[in-house]
Amino acid sequence: MSLYGMMRTGVSGMNAQANRLSTVADNIANSGTTGYKRSSTEFASLVIPSGTGNYTSGGVNTSIRYAISQQGDFKYTTSGSDLAINGEGFFVVQDASGRPFLTRAGSFVPDDQGRLVNAAGFYLLGYSAANGTPSTVANGFGGLVPVTIAQNELTATASKTGVFTANLPADATIVAAADLPSANGATATSSAKSSLVAYDNLGKQVMLDLYYTKTADNTWEVAVYDHSKANSGTTPFPYGAGGLLGTDTLTFDGTTGKLDATSVTNITFNVPNGASLTLDLSKMTQLSAKYQELDAKVDGNAPSGIDKIQIDADGTVYAQYEDGSFKELYRIPIATVPSPDQLTVESGNVFSQSSDSGAVRIGFPGEGGMGSVVSGALENSNVDIAEELTNMIESQRSYTANSKVFQTGADLMDILVNLKR
Repeated sequence: MSLYGMMRTGVSGMNAQANRLSTVADNIANSGTTGYKRSSTEFASLVIPSGTGNYTSGGVNTSIRYAISQQGDFKYTTSGSDLAINGEGFFVVQDASGRPFLTRAGSFVPDDQGRLVNAAGFYLLGYSAANGTPSTVANGFGGLVPVTIAQNELTATASKTGVFTANLPADATIVAAADLPSANGATATSSAKSSLVAYDNLGKQVMLDLYYTKTADNTWEVAVYDHSKANSGTTPFPYGAGGLLGTDTLTFDGTTGKLDATSVTNITFNVPNGASLTLDLSKMTQLSAKYQELDAKVDGNAPSGIDKIQIDADGTVYAQYEDGSFKELYRIPIATVPSPDQLTVESGNVFSQSSDSGAVRIGFPGEGGMGSVVSGALENSNVDIAEELTNMIESQRSYTANSKVFQTGADLMDILVNLKR
């Protein structure tokens, strides 16, 4: 073995331990960083072919590995915009220039424009629900927009869908055609009545009167009136012009008391100065019991600002308005790759796709092996301080030993140089 080779091997060992100490330093420094993934230094021997009876020392090579797929513990907070992922996957974020990245750091807060941004300045991306139920682009970032919670404006949503469920008394008296609510005469009568609140295009409340009237065995008329057109006398009938909004017929199965196969299951009508409203009646029953309302819901909301946001485990972002109503705004997707530990680590605790990680696949939380979203929680770093301190001591001692090898080689080199003297 040459003295030069021995010294070179000692330097190789010192460089390897210096790399290990660098990863230990980074891990300890980021032990409190949300979503940080620990790095480690892996060693591989470097062997140089040797001749007969003559050994040539090689050295050691290092490679850096990241424990990106290892989940950290959760720390729960009081902020609904703090997010963590329980299971596989990453949030999709973008920097100020619009470049997308993956991250597990979910400490999001609204900026001056209402965009959810984390501590490193990356904006959370999601699919907007403005045009209906969103769907994912499975193999790319197309369609994703910054999740924005605007707090500086009032919004009003016109009613478009609703549900009404009640039991109609099977022993109700049959009403003659001339006296049905749909006839809108002074003698109009009904078997049952309820009222619902809907909203027009400006967010104004519109009271709706629903009349259910038995017209024959197992047959009922449903009529919807605009309450504001009601007669101011002793009875609401007759309603004024434009009072009748819609009417239809429900047919029940006399054996089961449920709607039969030929019956309509909903009624659709136009809310005054509003949208077309479809009221689901599919769960109505006709049983030997008194009239009883079981469920009554209509969407839409009056003009109000956003009070707070709520994010479900499936990634759906709801705005809760000051009047207590909810509206779906976005749905947050989850991104995965075949080999998460091979992702490229970037500054700001984010990751980007590499040739070794495989292509990005995007889906919704809880679907296709994706993790679920936990609101009001943050994922701690997966650094174990005790383990890092142990690694630091081992590296320090190994570095010292390699330095002794180098020093011994240097001393022997001095002896060799001074032989001629």
